Amino acid sequence: MKNYLAIDIGASSGRHMLGRVENGKIVLDEVFRFENTQVRRNSHDCWDIERLVENVKKGIDAALQKSEIESIGIDTWGVDFVLLDESGEMIGDAVAYRDVRTAGADEEIESGVMPFKELYSRTGIQKTSFNTIYQLWALKKEHPEQLEKAANLLMIPEYINYRLAGNIVHDYTDSSTTALLDAKTKDWDFDLIEKLGLPRRIFGKLEMPGATVGEYRGVKVVMPALHDTGSAFLAVPAKDDRAVYLSSGTWSLLGIENSRPVLTEESLEANMTNEGGAWGRYRYLKNIMGLWMVQSIRRELNGEKYVEGRDNDATIDALKGIEDWQKGRKYSFRDLEMAARGSVSYQTTVNVDDDRFMNPESMIAAVVEAAERAGERPRTIGDIVQCVYKSLAEAYADTIEKLSSITGRNFSTIHIVGGGCQDKYLNTLTAEATGLNVVVGPVEATATGNLIVQMIAAGEFKDLDEARKAIPT
Repeated sequence: MKNYLAIDIGASSGRHMLGRVENGKIVLDEVFRFENTQVRRNSHDCWDIERLVENVKKGIDAALQKSEIESIGIDTWGVDFVLLDESGEMIGDAVAYRDVRTAGADEEIESGVMPFKELYSRTGIQKTSFNTIYQLWALKKEHPEQLEKAANLLMIPEYINYRLAGNIVHDYTDSSTTALLDAKTKDWDFDLIEKLGLPRRIFGKLEMPGATVGEYRGVKVVMPALHDTGSAFLAVPAKDDRAVYLSSGTWSLLGIENSRPVLTEESLEANMTNEGGAWGRYRYLKNIMGLWMVQSIRRELNGEKYVEGRDNDATIDALKGIEDWQKGRKYSFRDLEMAARGSVSYQTTVNVDDDRFMNPESMIAAVVEAAERAGERPRTIGDIVQCVYKSLAEAYADTIEKLSSITGRNFSTIHIVGGGCQDKYLNTLTAEATGLNVVVGPVEATATGNLIVQMIAAGEFKDLDEARKAIPT
């Protein structure tokens, strides 16, 4: 029986999951978990990339102590990158996507390079402030010398693979989140890249999931869909095309799978995105703020920081306005869910995709302020979380309505996967808001999708359809 190792790294934590096929079903065992936090460096919020690589290696060691491993696959979030010089050394910092350096970049590109309508018709990627195109524009303004020295641009999971196997291999799925790929050709849009004044040499040849990167400690390193949503969507056990997928975690990624991109004006107006999936498929979806809001509220209630080195004065002030906050108490996600259930009478909602929630000094303060402007000020923990939950459910319903209008499909089911699918109250609100049947699981969808690509590459399954039948339900 062969064992495969899926390393799934999100914005808050990473996990190493051993997977195997047992009695026709994919079985997973967690062998290592670590926190993934940010640090303040050179006036920017950055990933502690060295600590990240160190934890990846520690987890591999832990897995190898348990069993032999056929292959290793890594997936992470999208859009973020590092630059390497000609000697393979990293240039600058691994700035995180929530950093504010991209402020105004979209307007500058639209006025000086091309309007967003044309950009969307090329790349099919929705406008979000953190897209790689805007990060690179900001970097070119702040540190042009870094781009001048750069020989390669590597997305975060590509860089971790490089640190493991010593080879640079570029992945189509994660690179599609940059808003620098031609959505139709599935390759870099070099005309756009040159118009932006970016060096063509740093954008390497793209490979599809299933490609071999090299070896680490004698174990083959295989590329799954390096973008975590690309892996998660592979693990949705949908029965027909009347299902929509919701990968629920730090972000809520809500959409469907397509065989071709949707680049219409209606799609642009709905701010839908066409991200690259395994085997050339497209994930047609909307990035919705997601449980990042609840995660941030919990951290603030518990006195924890997400970015080391940032002050928390805004949080201290915000906590003073919560009637039932207990200093020193450690609140669990279950505590927050139960508090929200107790505030069912609180009905004010906010636009969860408002930029104010992207990286506020205090999420609690941001939600309270937005809710007060929209209707009623939340005064308890339950009010605040209830506001977020109901607002997310409304955003899901609105997105599904737009998906139906654009695609002409009538949806009957919403498949919720990922860690957020364990939140029963949010699932209930989602069912009420959308009017759809809610199907939950798998929880470890991203790791499962990661394993599926490895297993297909190794011959365990002949194709995705066969692999999906092996997903436990």
